[in-house]
Amino acid sequence: MNANLKETILNPILKGNPITVLVLGICSSLAVTVEMKGALVMALSVTIVTGLSSFVLSILRNTIPNRVRIIVQLVVVALMVILVDQILKAYAYGIDKQLSVYIGLIITNCIVMGRIEAFALGNKPIPSLLDGLSNGVGYGLILVVMSFFRELFGSGTLLGFRIIPESFYAAGYMNNGLVILPPMALILIGCIIWIQRGIQKDLQEK
Repeated sequence: MNANLKETILNPILKGNPITVLVLGICSSLAVTVEMKGALVMALSVTIVTGLSSFVLSILRNTIPNRVRIIVQLVVVALMVILVDQILKAYAYGIDKQLSVYIGLIITNCIVMGRIEAFALGNKPIPSLLDGLSNGVGYGLILVVMSFFRELFGSGTLLGFRIIPESFYAAGYMNNGLVILPPMALILIGCIIWIQRGIQKDLQEK
């Protein structure tokens, strides 16, 4: 694997993470991280849409007139989102209903459109596919971390399974309702950004 391809795959996961470094996709990360199950499905959906959209538009990049570039991008992304949504409706209807409008809003996700504009339209299909998938994985990683803490401390469960024993509740333990509210999700993202910038000195503002 050459250095450029390795950088394309690894950079979006940590050093150039779309949420914590580029501050993209914040809205959905606040909305779908109350439970790990929903966060995992959203992460997988965005990864598939970003990867396939980048791949298709990279193939078409030399045939798209510049004046209709954005329209073509939206059509391709919308097609991918519809396919993902229909698959979820067929095989995971409960989760699809839970995520409801947020799956449809992937069409306007800054990460999807941003990677098409910044990478796919200037690179070959395979690197574009890998770039889209790795950015989706970087996005999904933050969603999973946030949903882990929010579901555990807010509901006492993980993936719907009881983690905190009933004996704790009998002894007076209570779930933290603040954790499942959007303001706490924003605070949690801030903490993750703070930790990452503390580790990666090159991300610190001079």
